[in-house]
Amino acid sequence: MSFLQSIQDTAFATSIRESTLLYPILLSTHLTALGLFGATVALTDLRILGFAMKNRPMADVHNQFRPFKHFGLTIVVLCGALLATSKINLYWPNPYFKMKMSLLLCVLIHALVFRKSVYKNLAEFDRTGVVPGNAKAAAIISMLLWIGLVTCGRWIGYWEAPTLE
Repeated sequence: MSFLQSIQDTAFATSIRESTLLYPILLSTHLTALGLFGATVALTDLRILGFAMKNRPMADVHNQFRPFKHFGLTIVVLCGALLATSKINLYWPNPYFKMKMSLLLCVLIHALVFRKSVYKNLAEFDRTGVVPGNAKAAAIISMLLWIGLVTCGRWIGYWEAPTLE
C-alpha cells in the first residue's frame, strides 16, 4: 500500500483529487468516451451477429467505426488512469475495481486472439456470405466483456469498505 500511497500523493494526482472541477470533468469525459466507444463496439458486434445494419458489409461497418473506437478507447483509458491514480487507495481495495481491471485485461486478450482470425477477415465473410462460429463467438464474448466492464465500473461507486469495530 505504501507504493500506491506514493502514487496517490504525487502533486499531479493530488491536484486531480482536490480540484473542484478537474475530477468531475475527467469522470464525465471518461463516461462520455465510454458511451462513444461502447456504441461503436456494440454496433460492430451486432452487425457480425446479423442483428444490425444487415444491408451494410461487416468490413465497412468495422472499418468506418475504427477511428471512433480508437479515439474513444484512448480517452477512456487516459481518463480512467488519471481518475484511478488520484484515488488509488480508495479504488485498490474495491473488488469491483479489480474486476473491472481484470475484464479490461480480458478485452485486450480478446482483441489479440480474434484480430487475425475474425476482424481481419470480415471482408472475406462478406464475400462468402458465411459468418463462421468463431466470429459470432468473438462478437458475443466482446459484448459480454464490455457489459461486465461497464457494470463493474458503475458498482465501484457503491462499494463500501468494511469498517473495523
